[in-house]
Amino acid sequence: MKKKITMVVFDMAGTTVNEDNLVYKLLHQTIVDDGYECSVDLVLSIGAGKEKKAAITDVLIELGVFAPDLIAERLYHTFKQQLETAYISAAVVPMDGAESVFAQLKSKGIKVVLNTGYDSKTAHFLLQKLNWIIGEQIDAVITASDVLVGRPAPDMIYLAMQQMQIPDANLVLKIGDSIVDIEEGKNAQCGLTIGITTGAQDAYMLQLANPDGIINHLNELLLLIE
Repeated sequence: MKKKITMVVFDMAGTTVNEDNLVYKLLHQTIVDDGYECSVDLVLSIGAGKEKKAAITDVLIELGVFAPDLIAERLYHTFKQQLETAYISAAVVPMDGAESVFAQLKSKGIKVVLNTGYDSKTAHFLLQKLNWIIGEQIDAVITASDVLVGRPAPDMIYLAMQQMQIPDANLVLKIGDSIVDIEEGKNAQCGLTIGITTGAQDAYMLQLANPDGIINHLNELLLLIE
């Protein structure tokens, strides 16, 4: 399945950033604290990979809540404030193998781009905690704040292609730990769309989106690229 690739678009939390699913645990707690019964598993299955207000909305719709958009707007602001506070003290580290894989890809002239359902402020705060610098470990970061439509729409990948001057999506590999990541890659018609089991969803869930492959460690990614 080896393929010529000139840019890899990595998801952040659960794929390249290990924060122990803090964002989804906190998103779950925000919904529960407002009086709704749901499980962390439901939040992960429905919300993983999405722009976070959209994730809250979709969970509320699944719960049959009246006027979910209005409630999601309010809960999203609460969630953002709590996440900002939580990330200050949270242990946030690179996913095992991430920095080595970035370096090996860049040594081959392959662009390394992060994309995320986080807003720009959150994403760049995480970069500071990780000491990842645009132009060094990575080439760009594309966030949900940078596009009109978030995942599973392909807009973030298209913006990355534009910034990195990649003319053909067939030269792009997208990797992420959620169904929505895989759907995003497929909607962009990426040359390869890969699921990884290090984050929100397991291999069974990821397979439902019919990725080109599923890996268990970032190092395995290098075996897929010519």
